[in-house]
Amino acid sequence: MHAHYRSPIGIVQVEETEGKICAISVLDEETEIVEPQTEVLESAILQLHEYFAGKRSLFDFPHHQTGTPFQQQVWQQLGKVEFGKTQSYLQMANAFGNPLAIRAIALANGKNKLWIVVPCHRIIGKNGELTGYAGGLWRKKWLLQHEAKMVGKAQTELIF
Repeated sequence: MHAHYRSPIGIVQVEETEGKICAISVLDEETEIVEPQTEVLESAILQLHEYFAGKRSLFDFPHHQTGTPFQQQVWQQLGKVEFGKTQSYLQMANAFGNPLAIRAIALANGKNKLWIVVPCHRIIGKNGELTGYAGGLWRKKWLLQHEAKMVGKAQTELIF
């Protein structure tokens, strides 16, 4: 089951399985808006709306995504990156105790299916550059600027 939400950066598709949100993604093409048909989908859509309205920084609807034990560890680490802040892939690798794990961490990051809720957009290159993002770098930049404004770090360009 799924629903759509029209966000400032595109149509967001939210998917539910067994009473939990299992995937959130942004679509590049226009599509017919599907209204939420369950309380879980309705809650997720409402919370995403609040996030984009600048009124929410944490999500508390039930969610789960399947992945390898390593992917689960990476996604858990992503959840520890504070709202409005960024972390480099190197910093993540160091937190895992393995500075050579950057590529593996980046691959796991790219498999994240819970867009925004598991904040993979907060991970950047070691020199502060924006690197790979499934939703497109322009969306990553928008999300980082949006969060910076919400925490009172309004800026016109990203500064790390």
